Amino acid sequence: MTAPAIRTTVVGSYPVPEWLIALPSQQALIDATKVVFKIQELAGIDVIADGELYRWDVNHPDTNGMIEYFIRPMDGIRSRVTRSDVEEFRRLEGMGFRSAPAGVVDSAIDEGTLSLGEDYRRARACTSHPMKFTLTGPHMLCKTLMDHHYRNLPDLAMGLAQALAKQVGEIDSEVIQIDEANITGHPDEAEWAAAAINVVLDAATQAKEKGVHMCFGNYGGQSIQQGEWRKLLGFLNRLHCDHVLIEMAFRGYDELQYFKDELDPRIGLGLGVIDIKVNTVESPEEVARRIETAAKIVGAERIKWVNPDCGFWMNKRSIADRKIAALVAGRNLFLGR
Repeated sequence: MTAPAIRTTVVGSYPVPEWLIALPSQQALIDATKVVFKIQELAGIDVIADGELYRWDVNHPDTNGMIEYFIRPMDGIRSRVTRSDVEEFRRLEGMGFRSAPAGVVDSAIDEGTLSLGEDYRRARACTSHPMKFTLTGPHMLCKTLMDHHYRNLPDLAMGLAQALAKQVGEIDSEVIQIDEANITGHPDEAEWAAAAINVVLDAATQAKEKGVHMCFGNYGGQSIQQGEWRKLLGFLNRLHCDHVLIEMAFRGYDELQYFKDELDPRIGLGLGVIDIKVNTVESPEEVARRIETAAKIVGAERIKWVNPDCGFWMNKRSIADRKIAALVAGRNLFLGR
């Protein structure tokens, strides 16, 4: 079957079912993953994601396991954070988005007991549909840590990247995606951030496509980072990826004018057309209009994917499910299918 000119996908996370929270077990996790996959399959999503349900931690609901899940198993990072560690962390510039560090780096970082390959294989066994596998990137992770070893962010990010790179080589998903939600507010860190991210991307040799998702953060419908897409074009062009998924529905599409001539043509656009910061469910006509607006600015041939701005984990399931269905229906309407 020929793939459509514009494919649909989700960014990754899905609201954790209440019954999984109430009675967590390995079998319940597998069952929940199958439900998340089936919802996307029935909606017609071209490349589905596992919902990242296994990462959720009741003690860290603010980041949905996006941080702690990755760093806690790693060697060299201490999860037992002292009062003095917290005070030191709060004095650091640019760390105001967290009240305490996710961990303290006391020695060289290594993969430890992190096992992304097992996570992928568990999800892969739950569907025969094309799927993506997601992981948090080294720039985002490094910005949450108190560093007593590397003593500078570029080296810390590279240490994290090298640990993650050991994990991704066996993942043969349709798409592997790195999530970065902090670089949007720190374009001055682009050079070393891209270098670290590329170490992970280059190691993902079995994935058919490589994507990077970027947004301005989301917590309770609020953006965490302040920034502009035009300041990030140089960063995007450094990435060794096939496409980038960008937050646009919430911000509007005027900034796409900078992508038209400045984004490297080798990089496809994953266009955010579903606003996850609001509970209003878009109509298919609204989604189609958003795609049409973007296509008039950058050209329809540059848009390879349409997707939500970010993950669905903060939405109610009933909202997320209807937004997923609207995404596909709106894409189909735009393509005239």
